[in-house]
Amino acid sequence: MTTAFSLAPLFRHSVGFDRFNDLFESAARNESASSYPPYNVEKHADDQYRIVIAAAGFQEEDLELQVEKGVLTVTGSKRENTAEGVTFLHQGIAQRAFKLSFRLADHIEVKNAALANGLLNIDLLRLVPEEAKPKRIEINAQKTLTH
Repeated sequence: MTTAFSLAPLFRHSVGFDRFNDLFESAARNESASSYPPYNVEKHADDQYRIVIAAAGFQEEDLELQVEKGVLTVTGSKRENTAEGVTFLHQGIAQRAFKLSFRLADHIEVKNAALANGLLNIDLLRLVPEEAKPKRIEINAQKTLTH
């Protein structure tokens, strides 16, 4: 069963949003084919977003965040269990490393990252530069030219 869907109808009256559509479709397909660890992408306001990653069992020093060329990469590496004399009868908490990548849209910046209660919260903010903001264009009456 596939969960792919097309956002094409939403972009019929848009110009230049092809990349935006591709970002949503690739997120829906989860091109990395990995579902570990689970995560949410949340919108909190027009220009505020949050990625929440379930990072149970990880500590801050086990996690690394990096932004390069518009891609946010979150890497989790698990240290070896150093507890001596412990034998697992059942080990259901995943002890594996992971790497998640998120392609960020233009003007999106990572503002904060915090690990609390087994959840890694990454706050994102869209900072649109003044030259990229909408501008009102005045319509002037065309003056007639006399020959």
